[in-house]
Amino acid sequence: MALALSTECMHGRLPMHDRLDSMRPNARFLVKNAILARLSLQDLAAIGAFLEPMVLRERMVLQEPKKRLDHVYFIEAGLVSLRIVAAGMVFETAVIGYQGSVGASLLLGGHLPTHQSVVLMPGSAHRISVEDLRRIMNERPDIRQHLFRYVQALTLHCAQSGFCGVRHDRERRLASWLCLASDAIDAHVLPVTHDYLSSVLGLRRAGVTETLIRFEELGLIRKMRGVLQIDGRSCLEQKACSCYRLISGAYASPDSVIAAKEAAT
Repeated sequence: MALALSTECMHGRLPMHDRLDSMRPNARFLVKNAILARLSLQDLAAIGAFLEPMVLRERMVLQEPKKRLDHVYFIEAGLVSLRIVAAGMVFETAVIGYQGSVGASLLLGGHLPTHQSVVLMPGSAHRISVEDLRRIMNERPDIRQHLFRYVQALTLHCAQSGFCGVRHDRERRLASWLCLASDAIDAHVLPVTHDYLSSVLGLRRAGVTETLIRFEELGLIRKMRGVLQIDGRSCLEQKACSCYRLISGAYASPDSVIAAKEAAT
């Protein structure tokens, strides 16, 4: 459930008690990000004073491997591709939407990013400087704990993507990716092409096209110029491999990550 946060609170113009009072259902600012929405009002007010709203544009790079990260991004809308880039090849390990954050892993034990994060679908986010967030986490352990739970889910997502790439067939992998991307943006229309899916999943384009045609014949999706629309969501989930249920379960209930890992083995 989203929490409301006023614009004044976002820019830190109000004292703490006034910021808390401003969190009413009719406030002008709505927090959709799942990590922020799970915070208590007090923790949300503390972090909200340092959050900066921003627009996410298609192909915007939020994070580069082996480069210092200045900000952590809490995604509100849109879709970000988390990927490994090596020798001119791209392998996507996760997609991040309103459920998550870009850069949080670096605050919980990492040093320099190992992944590239690129905006696939435009949207919006709130960013906060690494220094401010690190200080707030030290002052408010519950914020650290919520971020840690999310990072656990994201870590499982990345690991499971690698497992999926070598163990599951093309049809199940495609169905799983479509369901995960749909969850990440909370919508059924995905701005992806056959070329994109072929590239990030390491599949032949002809095979991707063949599978999507079959999905369309079964009434699971509709292909339009530059986008795919999911029409038969429940049936598409049945086509997806077990990785989808493990990953989506970890994001829905971060405390279940350990159980999900045990189930995967």
